[in-house]
Amino acid sequence: MSDIPGLPARRAALRMIDAVLHRGETLEQAERGALQGIHSGADRALARAIAAEVMRWLVDLDDLIDSATRNRLADDAKARSVLRLMLAQWLRLDTPPHAVIATALPLLAGGPRRLAHGVFSTLNKQAVQLPSAPTPPDPVALRWGDRTADMFDALGDPPPLDLTLKDWAQTDKWAAELDGQSLAPGHIRLPRGTRIEELPGFEEGAWWVQDLAASLPARMLGLGGGGRVLDLCAAPGGKTLQLAAAGWQVTALDISERRLDMLRGNLERTGLTAEIITADALSWKPAEPFDAILLDAPCTATGTCRRHPDVLHRIGQRQIAEMAALQAKLLKRAGGWLTSGGRLVYAVCSLEEAEGAGQTGAVPLTPSPIRVDELPAGLTPTMAGHLRTDPALLSDAGGMDGFFIARWTK
Repeated sequence: MSDIPGLPARRAALRMIDAVLHRGETLEQAERGALQGIHSGADRALARAIAAEVMRWLVDLDDLIDSATRNRLADDAKARSVLRLMLAQWLRLDTPPHAVIATALPLLAGGPRRLAHGVFSTLNKQAVQLPSAPTPPDPVALRWGDRTADMFDALGDPPPLDLTLKDWAQTDKWAAELDGQSLAPGHIRLPRGTRIEELPGFEEGAWWVQDLAASLPARMLGLGGGGRVLDLCAAPGGKTLQLAAAGWQVTALDISERRLDMLRGNLERTGLTAEIITADALSWKPAEPFDAILLDAPCTATGTCRRHPDVLHRIGQRQIAEMAALQAKLLKRAGGWLTSGGRLVYAVCSLEEAEGAGQTGAVPLTPSPIRVDELPAGLTPTMAGHLRTDPALLSDAGGMDGFFIARWTK
């Protein structure tokens, strides 16, 4: 049965879906085990795509399944998971129905294959369609409020590819050479699906991959002029590269040696330099204060739901509270490591209020409001001088991740 072409990829996708929904793993964590033994790059990419589309459209896929069953399948029933996988392939990846059936029903060997076949065939005959945008899970809609519908309108498709340039002065050059769109100095946007290593400028380290929203926190510190900056919780290091390219003497600290290895590789490729420290920020202390600190704090990462739709189903109040408590501790420590006149930028790639504006009230520093002239066209600070981005912003140009950014001066 394992000789059926395409079956290993579907089995891997099913394992990834199960790992997210039943064990709370991220898709990236789940794929390490699920993709073992699959050596074809195309099959690995297919497994990832199927799992991601199931996560992106989960509520709507379940609604279709429920519409075609007399007795509702349990949420954790294997037949439901296989039907999700089948519908995602047909409705999102344009897989022909006969190929969907041939590669999915073997996953239910010894199980309710006739049920799955019947439900899928019924929906196929009805020529059902998904809505124009994914439906948010109820807990997400309650947390995100009035902006939820607009944000989910932007989640129907995976996002484009964003690059940050090492030399902002060459923005026009690289936009032309890469045939891309620039939404800010030092930024290039390309269509999704481009093979990164084959793009001009990769080998010479002219740029690195970084969502436009993720590039904004480092931009809020401006040019370094040789000043000392601490990139706290730095890995995998896109903001470290930005700060080094902007003339800062960068100390990059992170608790993960494995993720810091990614930073080392990118520093070597780009020719930029930074001091790298592997340490826990909750116990480490600097020998002397810094002129600036960028705290891109650990968070629930719900703002990355365009690229990581599993966060829509993994994250709840418990995880939000745990991250908020950690962020408060890190902010308190970081505020004491600044020189007089030094600047602190706090950022999270989260759309949760407790991780964003909810963290700002206890910071014993002077607010330094973000100005509209510091931001790409179309973005505006809040009345408090913070910046909140979400997937619905700049939607005509491909959208952006959700971030919260605030800035203070000592």
